[in-house]
Amino acid sequence: MRRTLTRLALLALGVASLPACANDFDGNRRGHGNDSGIASVQLGPRPFFLVEEMADSPLKKRLQHCAATRESYKPTLFSIAHRGAPLQFPEHTKESYEAGARMGAGVVECDVTFTKDKELVCRHAQNDLHTTTNILATPLASKCVKPFTPAVFDAAGTLVAPAAAECRTSELTLAEFKTLRGKMDASNPRGRTVAEYQAGTANFRTDLYAGPTSGTLLTLKEAIALFKKLGVKMTPELKSASVAMPFDGFSQAAYAQKMIDEHKAAGVPARDVWAQSFDINDILYWVKNEPAFGRQAVYLDDANGPADVPTFEQLKAYRAAGIRIVAPPLWQLLTADTSGNILPSPYARNAKAAGLDIITWSLERSGILADGNNGSYYQSFDSAITREGDMFRMLDVLAEQVGVLGVFSDWPATTSFYANCTGQK
Repeated sequence: MRRTLTRLALLALGVASLPACANDFDGNRRGHGNDSGIASVQLGPRPFFLVEEMADSPLKKRLQHCAATRESYKPTLFSIAHRGAPLQFPEHTKESYEAGARMGAGVVECDVTFTKDKELVCRHAQNDLHTTTNILATPLASKCVKPFTPAVFDAAGTLVAPAAAECRTSELTLAEFKTLRGKMDASNPRGRTVAEYQAGTANFRTDLYAGPTSGTLLTLKEAIALFKKLGVKMTPELKSASVAMPFDGFSQAAYAQKMIDEHKAAGVPARDVWAQSFDINDILYWVKNEPAFGRQAVYLDDANGPADVPTFEQLKAYRAAGIRIVAPPLWQLLTADTSGNILPSPYARNAKAAGLDIITWSLERSGILADGNNGSYYQSFDSAITREGDMFRMLDVLAEQVGVLGVFSDWPATTSFYANCTGQK
């Protein structure tokens, strides 16, 4: 999915270092502020539940005092809405984006891919329509590159072949895409029917906000207009294509440029946009061809495992090539000691020493924390996570010891509460 330039190849680029200066994310945090269109931030009960779930500590007392005395909360750039608020709302929908902004996220993400007629739309992947929309229950199911096939069981009821499908935005025109409705991203591998296949939502999420009249899908242009109305800043992610590029003459460079052009056409200043990609070539394209946007482009630096985590020399090479912000997953930034303390990882220390700013992802994606086995996001420090309130321990290390600029979350109220109570901007 991620066609990245190898880190060793990057070391060999020999690109001269750009002059050092603070990136605009940091500048925005210090001075530009966030002119939110949201009348008041609404956190709901979850952050307060998490505080009470914490073990006794100075941090818990600080957050309890904030919860008891603070009368209102403000939007914060520290809180980044990951796909909106997909813990409960269908991701990358109007309703999900609005929920994330209402919870105080100062920055909202649209993952960007394209349709058959090369229009840019908000989806996490070009080929996820079968799990994130109702396409299989519509006549457009006939356009899926892999039609739905039901699960197969043997005579004993053992699953022999899971249910499957694959549906891409690149198979639909924009007009066709806009007829679909978003649903919670899920599938049931044991489904014998389309209805069963689409009913796989995890038990810590909900289908309550995925009804037939909600789940409104958006183009990038529509998302930009909505974000301007909401008063939030923007972090579009250029997604890897599922089709061979160039696609009908549409090159990767044209794709990367079109994403930037749509923000420029809408009058969005570069300082309000953090363009992201897992493909380092996209980042380097923006650095070279759109320097105002490139100077705060975000390289999603995702290692497959500990052996792939970049070294200090490789991180210095990123900076020399013009990359200013890296965004690794949580596990790359944190580790744990034998006493259960959460600590900054060597990668975190090396990235800061290399002159890189850091954003991380993604909070609120692992369900119940206290039951352990919290998945890949926690793989390097899961031994230190024993209760739901440890969410704030983790956030505090990221903010105060790692010094991240912001944190992506599937439920931005959590990060918004923490930022408001601890002085993060």
